[in-house]
Amino acid sequence: MTNSTARPVYLIDGARTPFLKARGKLGLFSASDLSISASNSLMLRQPFAAQDLDEVIYGCVMPSPDETNIARIIALRIGGGHQLTAHTVQRNCASGLQAIDSACRNIAHGYSNLVLAGGVDAMSRAPLLLKEDMVHWLANWSRAKTASAKLKALGALRGHYFAPIISLLRGLRDPVVGLNMGQTAEELAWRFGISRTQMDELSVQSHLRLASAIEHHHLDEITPVYSPTGKAFTQDDGVRADSSVEKLATLKPFFDKPYGSVTPANSSQITDGACSVILASEEAIQQYHLPVLAKLNPAQWAGVDPSQMGLGPANAITETLKTHNLSLDNIDYWELNEAFAAQVQACVIALNDADYCQHDLGLDDVLGEIPNDKLNIDGGAISLGHPVGASGARIVLHLAKILQRKHASKGIASLCIGGGQGGAMLVEAVK
Repeated sequence: MTNSTARPVYLIDGARTPFLKARGKLGLFSASDLSISASNSLMLRQPFAAQDLDEVIYGCVMPSPDETNIARIIALRIGGGHQLTAHTVQRNCASGLQAIDSACRNIAHGYSNLVLAGGVDAMSRAPLLLKEDMVHWLANWSRAKTASAKLKALGALRGHYFAPIISLLRGLRDPVVGLNMGQTAEELAWRFGISRTQMDELSVQSHLRLASAIEHHHLDEITPVYSPTGKAFTQDDGVRADSSVEKLATLKPFFDKPYGSVTPANSSQITDGACSVILASEEAIQQYHLPVLAKLNPAQWAGVDPSQMGLGPANAITETLKTHNLSLDNIDYWELNEAFAAQVQACVIALNDADYCQHDLGLDDVLGEIPNDKLNIDGGAISLGHPVGASGARIVLHLAKILQRKHASKGIASLCIGGGQGGAMLVEAVK
């Protein structure tokens, strides 16, 4: 079935938890706690039951050992019944977007009519792993059956075997080029001449815009979560309304010491959070008399050099505009996930750079410049966090909300993806 004969797909509704900053210890909520909270809140206001869903598709990058197919856990715990099928997808930082894209394509091609999709990660609970030396020692210990064998095994045990591998840090390192994600941002800052001050200015802007969005109640997609003791979490808790370039300038580089420019303050925050959305066909909309928030189009995906992974959105945005025969000026609002300030700024520069557009995008001319007042207007991952499995779903949902609020027509949501990819999705208002 070609795109011209595919069925339209609609975003009906969505909800997300607050994005809660990891603070050096296990967060209060597991990934399944967060995703089920968002999904239950969303389902409670629908005119259909969970059993009426055709499937659940969810993105998650670092599930716990008890959550390996977290989508199935969600399907069962929201009351979908044993017959409701579910699968979990993983495309690194764009896993939430991949979940929505997979649902979108299934509906467009007639396999489903009503899908719960989204993404989650509880990054504060990323597991600690054992070193290979310790794994080998444990294997030898388990084979030691006699007292003498066990004493011999104990004699081979070394103190450094106990040092854990932090899976979060290992997961943020690209094994092909040997760079962590922050170092790839440093590469882009050097390539495009982005200064430390420029990065910090974008970071401050992100915090101030998020603070304003909270003040003006522009984040109504957030649903509270409650701790076991009854404490309510009602909004993203990483925002710093008092942020300033002067304060950020005091921080030292983190990824390229001592000469780099990327710091924790001009990088996305490590957070826990979930976002769920409902996608529907026209048939389901008519059957259940559903309102429509936006029309979604299948995502476009692009690959780039892993060492330049932050440029992925520029390439995916280009493919999206080509696919829909649009120009940059046709897009009213943009959500470009703020993995790093330098990465966002590099994408904006690249789309307006003749050399990049010609040699990397295959264009005859520049695409143009994304207006700053149309980009991440309510802040982004630098201020509210980037639970990697959830961010793709969050930016699609929030972009749809922005189009509705601003009475605008079209928007593009895009993310860079660790490993050297980018994803982008056209979101359209529906009258």
